[in-house]
Amino acid sequence: MQHRIRLTNASRQTLQEHLVRAYRAAALRLVKRIHALLYIAFNKSVAEVSQLLDLGAQTVRDYLHAFILQGAESLHYRRPPGRPARLTKGQRKELTELISAGPEAAGYTSGCWTAVMVQDLILHHFNVEYHPHYICNLLDQLGLSFQKARFVSNHLDEAARNHWLTETWPEILRLARQTHALILFGDEVSFAQWGSLSYTWAPKGQQPTVKTSGRRKGYKVFGLIEFFSGRLFWKGQIDRFNAESYIAFLTEVLAQTQAPLILIQDGAKYHTCQTTKDFLAAHADRLTKFQLPSYSPDFNPIEHCGAMSKRMPPISSTSRPSRR
Repeated sequence: MQHRIRLTNASRQTLQEHLVRAYRAAALRLVKRIHALLYIAFNKSVAEVSQLLDLGAQTVRDYLHAFILQGAESLHYRRPPGRPARLTKGQRKELTELISAGPEAAGYTSGCWTAVMVQDLILHHFNVEYHPHYICNLLDQLGLSFQKARFVSNHLDEAARNHWLTETWPEILRLARQTHALILFGDEVSFAQWGSLSYTWAPKGQQPTVKTSGRRKGYKVFGLIEFFSGRLFWKGQIDRFNAESYIAFLTEVLAQTQAPLILIQDGAKYHTCQTTKDFLAAHADRLTKFQLPSYSPDFNPIEHCGAMSKRMPPISSTSRPSRR
């Protein structure tokens, strides 16, 4: 049996006003109840609403019948009498594990938790309802903190990364010790000539401005850092990165040292194109190449150099300390 309701403009406005108040009061059950009615009004089936809101089909039908009979008077949720239920010690431990696994593992589409999402998680898994304000205190008690997340690629190949750590990297270390080779981690970085914006102090209500040259060019730098000593090889240019400029940089590095070189590079196209492969093959007597796993900048120590250099403020002649 298909259930349908048609809402007048006044009824729809009433539902929306109740929904706003329910969100402000953190009345999660009432929020779901009103959303169920609105979904039905927009031609969703009871089965679809049940799946979307994680409600029983009979519960959705009960909400609908009550609204048809009582209208806005049915939009309430009475707490059961007696002391509210609380999470047990075991449930708290399970909650910590669920939150640590991330929202997506718990069936949510977001990658970051909010207090309301945790409220829904607790209600769904443990049938215990907390106010979002208390949930923040609860999470603090569980050893969790509200902190800024960081992006990681969803293309990570954990098997390849594990093989690098357990097989490839130990092999590189053994080879370097046997041949007295330098282990060189490589990367490239670009510095925009039009500058970059950051946070600064300014009067409240007045957005600060920063001068820019407007020139859409950049200064580009090839870099290699030696793993054991920290020695840095680099070459700057204003042209685009390509195989020819990469080969020119490697040629200069070969000329600056007589030691065998172990080159560790990422998967940039000019690192892996046929022209670069031919150059590496021609210098195989001194140059041994290893490829980092895809999307693994955390395995490359020179990545930190580029990031730090972009954060360093410029030093003017008037701000340098005098030498005595």
